[in-house]
Amino acid sequence: MIQSMRWFGPADPVSLSHIRQAGATEVVTALHEIPNGVVWPREAIAERRAMIEAAGLGWSTVESLPVHDAIKRGELTDELVRAYGDSLRNLAAEGVRTVTYNFMPLLDWTRTDLDWELPDGATALRFEWAAVAAYDIHILKRPGAEADYSESVRAAAAERFAAMTPEERHKLERTIIAGLPGSEESFDSPAFQRAIDTYAGIDAEALRANHIAFLRAVCPIAEEVGIKLVVHPDDPPFPIFGLPRVVSTAEDLDHLYAAVPSLANGLCFCTGSFGARPDNDLPAMVRRFAERIDFLHLRSVGWEAGERNFHEAEHLGGHARMAEVMQAVVEISHMRNRAIVMRPDHGHRMMDDLHRSSNPGYSLLGRMRGLAELRGLEQGIVHMLGLNA
Repeated sequence: MIQSMRWFGPADPVSLSHIRQAGATEVVTALHEIPNGVVWPREAIAERRAMIEAAGLGWSTVESLPVHDAIKRGELTDELVRAYGDSLRNLAAEGVRTVTYNFMPLLDWTRTDLDWELPDGATALRFEWAAVAAYDIHILKRPGAEADYSESVRAAAAERFAAMTPEERHKLERTIIAGLPGSEESFDSPAFQRAIDTYAGIDAEALRANHIAFLRAVCPIAEEVGIKLVVHPDDPPFPIFGLPRVVSTAEDLDHLYAAVPSLANGLCFCTGSFGARPDNDLPAMVRRFAERIDFLHLRSVGWEAGERNFHEAEHLGGHARMAEVMQAVVEISHMRNRAIVMRPDHGHRMMDDLHRSSNPGYSLLGRMRGLAELRGLEQGIVHMLGLNA
């Protein structure tokens, strides 16, 4: 694997120097300052590349080039397609070969607690379905929200909301909708409800059709310039706030690649996102979609009691079956004779990082620990299989 870390640009509290010292040889980054739907200028891309290379690192993978929500709603205008295509051309001209995107409506990845304390004193990101319901039903007050939750979850949400202080309610609201690192949008609750309303009538079938239409429009451009477009799976991998999600299971991926067989239509395989569903068999999915995987997010979640509850576990712990996943990755890399860019994801906040500012999920030490563990696991499996490192 090509070992990388995500870097959020010059304002990231984690420096390029620290990323290099952690053992990464590349960074994965984006021009987060450019609004969705606006062309990424070649000059800005070149400037960012020069900054990265001056620190002794490489940059071959963008995460992410956002897809405008109008496209997700089916408003695939010539202007939006042209802007996305021009950005791809400019990235390719500056040596980028893989571009990540997602097709989640409105929200990117979502959590309900950004500092959930673990038994060892470190903190992790956590997702609790009853907390989502408490926000959805009692703070956002989305019409019809109650129907999306079981009776037991509705009861837990009501009890939780009643016990929360105004400050705790505000914190939950901001955690869910203010925008986590890499997210494309940030809302307050009234704006979020108005945005949800723009998706009225768009079910999973319609969203899937809009995704396919987008890929049919931009994959020829990606093919032309030699870029792989890799879709990041839904996080969490199930509908939320009444909005459909269509990149959550192996069946979703089968449908996507049957509809758009272009090899420019690739996959960012995120073991944490897919792994939040116990019905996803991660090692089997790596082998099943071997020809599509051009980027890896390796992390693990721990499933908890109750509906749809999970937290970010240690990279080699939790329920990801990481050793089996890594063996599948090593085997497909050997088969393809090509290393895949990988980054550890959503590390714990630990040790000195507990007292330093960092982006949630992207502190240095937890990710460095994950990178070291994954590096050792890969090398051990390569040796076990008798393959060249």
